[in-house]
Amino acid sequence: MQRSIINISVPKELEKQISALAKKEHKTKSELLRGAFRSYKLRQDWARIRAWGEETARKMGIETDDDVERIAG
Repeated sequence: MQRSIINISVPKELEKQISALAKKEHKTKSELLRGAFRSYKLRQDWARIRAWGEETARKMGIETDDDVERIAG
């Protein structure tokens, strides 16, 4: 897998927290931040899916579980 280096700046206190947590979890700071990004991205993806589902339900007039049963047959 190819790697790229990304430099970021964070407040000193946040860097201390990142370093402490990485040490506690026996991870590198890079591993910790990659995991944090993956979690963030997953939450964003699900938020988009939920928004799409809500919009679709609104357009189809679905408000209750009974409405789903009625449409699904």
